[in-house]
Amino acid sequence: MRLLLVEDDDHVAAALSAILARHGFTVTHARNGEEALQAVLPTAQGERPSYGVILLDLGLPDQDGYQVCGRIRKLTTTPVIMVTARGDVRSRIHGLNLGADDYVVKPYDPGELLARIHAVSRRHAGTEETAATGTATATDGTQLRLGPVTIELPTRRVSVDGESVPLTRKEFDLLALLAQRPGVVFRREQIISEVWRTSWEGTGRTLEVHVASLRSKLRMPALIETVRGVGYRLVAPAA
Repeated sequence: MRLLLVEDDDHVAAALSAILARHGFTVTHARNGEEALQAVLPTAQGERPSYGVILLDLGLPDQDGYQVCGRIRKLTTTPVIMVTARGDVRSRIHGLNLGADDYVVKPYDPGELLARIHAVSRRHAGTEETAATGTATATDGTQLRLGPVTIELPTRRVSVDGESVPLTRKEFDLLALLAQRPGVVFRREQIISEVWRTSWEGTGRTLEVHVASLRSKLRMPALIETVRGVGYRLVAPAA
């Protein structure tokens, strides 16, 4: 996933970019409001940059961050997460009213920030088709297609090349979660929380068994890639 990071502090931006890169993100860094606005404008060829999320720090040197958020929202529907030291309720409400999708208060835990990025991108996934970046196509929000794999969300059916593949409830939930954002690394803790609704402790082996089962049942060992020390990501196969 491509992510636009709007942050005037180069040291903060470098550290955060390194964390994001380790979790599968490609980061574009804008140092002020004007650079951020230019980054979301169409190119001279009329192509609009494709970002999965915009991470917007409100303490910018050239413009008020709230105004930048409002102008960005007029240019793109890309999810915006505001990052600021202002944690009072009125500031959060103001940011959300301007079109921000979420709000993170400094200092924040990197794990929490990553979880929020994944959450807003998943909520937004059904509104745009971005196959060029590796996202599964979901033309009506009820079906995901990844090469020969079709995932029908309402009926919880999965097929490969038209042949039905029976999955357990948790196997389906795991596959559907990863398939919403192909190429994005999901942390083990995040997967356990969302699929099993529990904490990571003591559940790690269960996750590994389910991943192995999916690879076997779908007859596609390379579909789910293990990212050592982090988690898993789905590698979208060729059509």
